Amino acid sequence: MLAGLVLGAALGVVVNLFAALELRDALVAVSEPTGRIFLRLLFMLVIPLILSALPLGVAGLGDLRALGRIGLRTLIYTVVVSGIAVLLGVGMVNLFEPGAGLSPELKARLSADLTAPAAAGGPPAGTELLIRLVPDNLVRAMAEGDMLAVMVFAVLLGVGLAAVRSDPARRLEEALQGLYDVVMWLLDQVIRLAPLGVFCLVFTLTARLGYEVLGQLASYVAVVVGALAIHMFGVYSISIAWLGGMSPVFFFRAVRSAMVTAFSTASSNATLPTALLVAERELRLPSHVSRFVLTLGSTANQNGTALFEGVTVLFLAQFYGLDLSFASQLLVVSICVLGGIGTAGVPAGSIPVVIMILGLVGIPAEGIGMILGVDRFLDMCRTTVNVTGDLAAAVVVARGEKGSACEGRT
Repeated sequence: MLAGLVLGAALGVVVNLFAALELRDALVAVSEPTGRIFLRLLFMLVIPLILSALPLGVAGLGDLRALGRIGLRTLIYTVVVSGIAVLLGVGMVNLFEPGAGLSPELKARLSADLTAPAAAGGPPAGTELLIRLVPDNLVRAMAEGDMLAVMVFAVLLGVGLAAVRSDPARRLEEALQGLYDVVMWLLDQVIRLAPLGVFCLVFTLTARLGYEVLGQLASYVAVVVGALAIHMFGVYSISIAWLGGMSPVFFFRAVRSAMVTAFSTASSNATLPTALLVAERELRLPSHVSRFVLTLGSTANQNGTALFEGVTVLFLAQFYGLDLSFASQLLVVSICVLGGIGTAGVPAGSIPVVIMILGLVGIPAEGIGMILGVDRFLDMCRTTVNVTGDLAAAVVVARGEKGSACEGRT
């Protein structure tokens, strides 16, 4: 994908600077449909992914009354720290504005590509938004692309699966797991086409706009990496020391093997065995706590992914000259926190969620082509934050539990 980004950007800049207008339009006429077909393949998987991953993620929390304080503390910690992560990312985007800086002429050309929801002023707010959160017809909500309503239904379905313990309910859960497995396989096949899709999308963008977009992309990468670093070494250190009673220096030294595995595989699921080993051997956490928190966290406690999604959406909004209101940004934050529960713990698992949010706020999905070109590196970084966050959550939840070695570990 990085090769597709570099080649597409280079050829697009050359065509923009030196090719005749007729030749440029002819090349764009070939690359643009190819890129849009790739995007439509991703869009095709969004609703099946939401309707399978999100209910399974919520149902995976189990009966909190039966799980007791471990389950409740894990849930509260996950929601709070994920919210902090997204707010940190959104704050840095608003502070540094990596998507701003394009010339007025290019901004005017980009604004013409904004979709209908953006032109109409973004998603509904206030009482109307609250009403539309509850779908009166799920099929119609899916057909109209009302993703908020679909997500609310998916969450309620997950709550029902967790509450109803009958055999038919378990068979429904197995069916959703089967749908999830099939969708993830299809997503993997689509991602295999990403080098060609990224090449076409980036070539189309740079052929039309020139090299200015590359500076915005570099600024975007810097903001994402900076926000992830602050969250991992700042927020996690505070939570480990204050809530977990453990020295951050000891913690990061103990979990380094899990961090390296997460960075190299870019998969929370693939890193789970290493994380479990680190939690029990290096951190010496109670096995019943570490196994529960880390297994749940590999899919539900993805702070880095939530942060990445928030930064990406606001960056593309700035890039296309769309001024999101405070209410719209708050909506993006809420969806990112919720999306962190249902995002797959595999490489590029968050891309369908990002595309869904882009469509919700009216940002052209073609901008995802730039992101995909650098996503592998960013995926490695955010997965490292995700796995480190799972281990930090285990330390916090384990404090005070019988058999915990956290007390006095300073």
